[in-house]
Amino acid sequence: MARDEDKRNFALRDDSGEESSVFSGGTPRQAALKAARRLDPAGSESAADRTTIRLREKGTHKVHIYEAWAWEEEAPDDKPDWMPNEITKGNVEKQGVEHLEDI
Repeated sequence: MARDEDKRNFALRDDSGEESSVFSGGTPRQAALKAARRLDPAGSESAADRTTIRLREKGTHKVHIYEAWAWEEEAPDDKPDWMPNEITKGNVEKQGVEHLEDI
């Protein structure tokens, strides 16, 4: 398991540059997957709408840009009792990195 010092924080940015949420992860993709699961899920992966998400790495001028989508899926048969029958899954595809001038 990764230590806290290996974790990095990424702020979710909207089109106007406002940062609403912070996701942590060892890599930008890990944080983007967490953010993708918060999207409005579709009924299946093939029906999911793709959305662009932008994550600014805290302490840097880098903005990681991903195409993200989420869908609902039936939970596995061996799920714990507390887990709901439908779970939200997400996926992301990296589009690039942007460098900000004004922070």
